[in-house]
Amino acid sequence: MRMRAAVLEQFGQPLVVQELDLEEPKAGEVLVRLVACGVCHTDMYTASGVDPSGYAPTVLGHEGAGVVEAVGEGVDALQVGDHVVTLFSPQCRECVHCVSPKTNICLAIRDQQGKGYLPDGTARLSRDGEPIRHFMGTSTFAEYTVMPQIALAKVSPEAPLDRACLFACGLSTGLGAAMYTAKVEAGSTVVVFGAGMVGLGAVAGARLQGAGRIVCVDLSDERLAMARHQGATDTLAGGPDAVESILELTGGVGADYTIEATGLVAVMRQAVESARVGWGLATMCGVAGKGETLDVIPRYLITGRRIAGSSFGGVKGRDQVPLLVQRYLDGEIDVDAFLSHRITLDEVNAGFDLMHAQDGIRSVIEFA
Repeated sequence: MRMRAAVLEQFGQPLVVQELDLEEPKAGEVLVRLVACGVCHTDMYTASGVDPSGYAPTVLGHEGAGVVEAVGEGVDALQVGDHVVTLFSPQCRECVHCVSPKTNICLAIRDQQGKGYLPDGTARLSRDGEPIRHFMGTSTFAEYTVMPQIALAKVSPEAPLDRACLFACGLSTGLGAAMYTAKVEAGSTVVVFGAGMVGLGAVAGARLQGAGRIVCVDLSDERLAMARHQGATDTLAGGPDAVESILELTGGVGADYTIEATGLVAVMRQAVESARVGWGLATMCGVAGKGETLDVIPRYLITGRRIAGSSFGGVKGRDQVPLLVQRYLDGEIDVDAFLSHRITLDEVNAGFDLMHAQDGIRSVIEFA
């Protein structure tokens, strides 16, 4: 079939919206008609060329939601008409990682996915007979996409897809960092660094876990106000004095949990240094730049602090994304507050511009 998609032709250049060919789904695969897709920082990060694992040409986009249009042979978990959220972090439910409660990082298709292909090592996207690689196994800056069924979460048809798409990456990453990676305990003190989509999600996740005190740190007063709306009890201006301010707020001992959602290694270090002596857990969600390293003084670790990494918030996508979406439907998460701009596929580069200017939290592409 022919469909329109936004192609990254060259790093550092605007995406080009054009017509591509999309093959029908093969065994274990599903054809999805995209209804909405968030424009995420990871897409911009890859488009810029600083992502060491990036490749071009490719169809970007990974924060998508849509409707199943066709299924390939052997697909047993989905059927035509199902509403789905795309998962760059799949869940086969069979590999050693999927059956373990210790991680959400599925091993089933990781190899080919990282190379830009579907599980059989080939692409369904092409232009004039030449393959175009898939991005993060999803490629949702497009009217349609073909994906493995293990990379799709079936969600309630009652959830508006322009909100549900945010659970495909940023919102679930933040919620999950607090709920599934850190496992924030009721009554505890949590500090979240960064009030973008992931950070605000972490604030909401800490609230859902019953945290007693939630401090959000950011440079933007507007975003700090949004953090209060999501459940922050305290806000602080970011900067070099942030650790000192957090220690003052916590009687000199630090926070039970800190969650970093900026991707800045200097802030990651602050997250470690403001974690509570004895048992503080610093959870890292942000993606640092190529070649950057986190400099941690060992004394902070041997006095009981711990560091955890979090991919997609530790969320097991097919099992837990539908539960998070249901909590939104139940009124526990204000997702509407995150949707800042509605744009068309042709305006995808404007979505990057808005993100670069820190204008709003999330631009969402709506497909006709």
